[in-house]
Amino acid sequence: MWPPRGTGRRVLLAASALLALLACGVGGYARLGFSLPDAVYLTVMTLTTEGFSGADRLSEAGKLFTAALAVVGVAVFVAVLGLIGTALVEGRFGPAGRKRRMQHRIDALRDHFIVCAYGRVGQAVTREFAAEGVPFVVIESDSALEERLQRERAPYLIGNAASEQVLRRAGIDHARGLVCAVDSDAENVYITLIAHSLNPSLAIVSRASEAASAERLTHAGASSVVSPYITSGRRMALLAVRPHVVDFLEFTRAGSSDFRIEEIRFDAGSRLVGQPLRQACRGALPLLIRRADGTLEPNPDPETAVRAGDTMIVFGDPGALRPIEDE
Repeated sequence: MWPPRGTGRRVLLAASALLALLACGVGGYARLGFSLPDAVYLTVMTLTTEGFSGADRLSEAGKLFTAALAVVGVAVFVAVLGLIGTALVEGRFGPAGRKRRMQHRIDALRDHFIVCAYGRVGQAVTREFAAEGVPFVVIESDSALEERLQRERAPYLIGNAASEQVLRRAGIDHARGLVCAVDSDAENVYITLIAHSLNPSLAIVSRASEAASAERLTHAGASSVVSPYITSGRRMALLAVRPHVVDFLEFTRAGSSDFRIEEIRFDAGSRLVGQPLRQACRGALPLLIRRADGTLEPNPDPETAVRAGDTMIVFGDPGALRPIEDE
């Protein structure tokens, strides 16, 4: 952008002043009767405070001109060095440097989730991701929340989540999923539509405040639609009717106990495909198998063979679950 702003503009002005000073020095010495090489030499020696021999060759006017040139030259050099130092510091620690470092951090993410909006719902989602050790990046349009995101040390972008450019900067091409937690249902529909078009294999979980919006979000490409009001109502009902079930599910959350429930998918390349559950699960307890065709098998028999495309819900301690996840 022209003209450059801030420190860059000041550095450019100082550099221009330095060039003008060099021109004035050469021109002044030339008018005092020196040849062009001598004028350049005298100017450079004076401005760099190096000094030169043959000062007796200078007239009274030449000596006064040299003294004035030296004083002005030192002042300009100090100003230029100070501005260059300021530009380097701002480039490293200022907003531009912070933005570059954040983008490098985001570019390194793979198989991550993109969280659109850092409101109450988005903050709850990122806390769960952080507890699970799941990589994520936040897209937030409100710059007032940037300070909070920095305190939380969360990778983030300030911008419009409905922008194709912003979504690509968030790494949507190699992301695992997207959580759309914007307050507006219309924005959620649009973001879901854009995200699904950029990465059709993306798992998209979207928020819907109105029941009528759920169908629109599904048509737009959302894998799952959640209504905070319906979800909170169901949770309150479960707490009233089945409090121990809710306590168990809370107990098995990652980071809250030594045991947890995990979802594990077996791809065709897994070495556990074809093995019976008693060998595949080892020290973990299989609770449910969802076959590739959608069939559910609760409390599966230990001799049941694992198939490619199966998704298994298991319960156990992290030491027992980790070998299964690694396979």
